[in-house]
Amino acid sequence: MSRGTSPWVAGARPRTLPAAIVPVAVGTGVAVHEHGAVWWKAALALVVSLALQVGVNYANDYSDGVRGTDDDRVGPARLVGGGVRPAEAVKRAALLSFAVAAAAGLVLTFTTTLWLVPVGAAAVLAAWFYTGGPRPYGYAGLGELFVFVFFGLVATAGTAFVQTEDLTALALVTSIPVGMLACALLVVNNLRDIPSDTVAGKRTLAVRLGDRSTRVLFAVLVVGACALAAVVAVVARSVVPVVAVVAVAASLPALRAVRSGAQGPGLIPVLGATGKVQLAFGALLTLGLVLSS
Repeated sequence: MSRGTSPWVAGARPRTLPAAIVPVAVGTGVAVHEHGAVWWKAALALVVSLALQVGVNYANDYSDGVRGTDDDRVGPARLVGGGVRPAEAVKRAALLSFAVAAAAGLVLTFTTTLWLVPVGAAAVLAAWFYTGGPRPYGYAGLGELFVFVFFGLVATAGTAFVQTEDLTALALVTSIPVGMLACALLVVNNLRDIPSDTVAGKRTLAVRLGDRSTRVLFAVLVVGACALAAVVAVVARSVVPVVAVVAVAASLPALRAVRSGAQGPGLIPVLGATGKVQLAFGALLTLGLVLSS
């Protein structure tokens, strides 16, 4: 834990929160571009997304801690694995976060369509069973797939949908690079943890691919996401969203560190740098969508 930082704040993993903020911003940008935003719905969508992200972080901390997966970590100490907070307290924090997400989601559901209920339920279940339950899918190398679906497709297109009540091609296309950058966060985190995850029997995608291929995957996700701003521009019928390609410049420090072979503690700053790339890309893409409306 960082000195001077509340254990609960550190346990929420602030560096991962761009994965929750960016899809809501971009989805709202889509809404502005196509029909106009409904700001109170955008705010509730942000509550849902942030609460789910914090919830999955606490749930991951709890489940990995009670399994002993976090006993030998390279990164910052976890609440349970590091003995900072009791396991049951962390579990309650995860469940409370999910309850906040569910409450905000239900308001959006009852003011939009009841078809959002199974989507929300699936998101909460995916958050818990990432490392929870008897067969966590995060231990089977499927974490990136679910991050792409729920923090890319669902969060971005869903934010646009609750405001416009229309699922458009633009909403779906913009969700792809957003999901790729969310996956990049998980990829670099798991790249750092390959040695400890291998020992713990945690077969993440990084463990399955190996060090070298995981580094290539990270670069493909980051550079590919930024390049897809050009496709968004075509679908939006405006050149303005192309400005998001500039975000690739913000990715150069992270790309250099990964390419140079940084390992263990040397990859910790890359997580924060990747979050900054997400924020830069999301801000520029949202601005481009708004200005081209």
